[in-house]
Amino acid sequence: MNTIFTRGPSLPNRLALALALSALLLFVDHKLDGFQSTRVYLNSLVSPLQYLADLPGKLLNLSAERLASQQQLIEENARLTSQIMLMSEQLQRFSVLQQENDRLRKLLGSPVQPGMRKMIAELMAVDNNPFSHQIVINKGALDGVYEGQPVLDDQGIVGQIMQVGTTNSRVLLLSDVTHAIPVRIARNNVRLIASGSGRLDELLLQHVPHSTDMQVGDLLVSSGLGNVFPQGYPVAKITAIVRDEGRPFAQVSTKPMANLDRIRYLLLLWPNDSGAESAPEQTSVGGGS
Repeated sequence: MNTIFTRGPSLPNRLALALALSALLLFVDHKLDGFQSTRVYLNSLVSPLQYLADLPGKLLNLSAERLASQQQLIEENARLTSQIMLMSEQLQRFSVLQQENDRLRKLLGSPVQPGMRKMIAELMAVDNNPFSHQIVINKGALDGVYEGQPVLDDQGIVGQIMQVGTTNSRVLLLSDVTHAIPVRIARNNVRLIASGSGRLDELLLQHVPHSTDMQVGDLLVSSGLGNVFPQGYPVAKITAIVRDEGRPFAQVSTKPMANLDRIRYLLLLWPNDSGAESAPEQTSVGGGS
């Protein structure tokens, strides 16, 4: 049965007609440039569609760039935070090293008599006995340390060597109740004896007559008597004087010049006649030899 849709040119004729029209349009466009204005209109009409088609890609690229930038910022922030932590740790360590360097310079710059040998030692331990003020240092017989040797810090006399081991030694502090040191007042050379009170921040002057010329604030230095401590080194400063006529002697309290409660580095001295004055000056602060 024939229908209306089967009427018209045959398929080969349609193809031939389409090819002929295409060739004609190509000729007119190429030779006569007849579709220039039409092309412009068509481009203008299609242009928004092109922007719309390109928009998803641009959005994806922008999102990827932002994500990459955010990731870079996170990584850079983590790196900078790590650097700040490392620099902070180094700054703290440098600050401690600077303080230790200053203390060592003070020790080496102490007024040691000419020709006197000196050596820096480091604190190893503190005696836990509350009735005995003793410490242990990291120098011993192998370093030439001997019993009775004077020990100083950067402020003044600390005490003397009590026991000597091979690689370490025990120091008896000025504040120990069994310790006494001959001193003199730097202002007028009055000689006295300073004894330990059992407190790290106090020394006592024993058997001082009421008529003794002394004042609060007077500096006490080692007198050199007894041939244990060299003369002229700071020992203590007078902090209180009580002249009670009902007592046979004045009560005098002094404060040690050395920081007995904050000891870290110490200075060992050898007298000129010890035969060690020709030995090289030693500044090691490491472990025992």
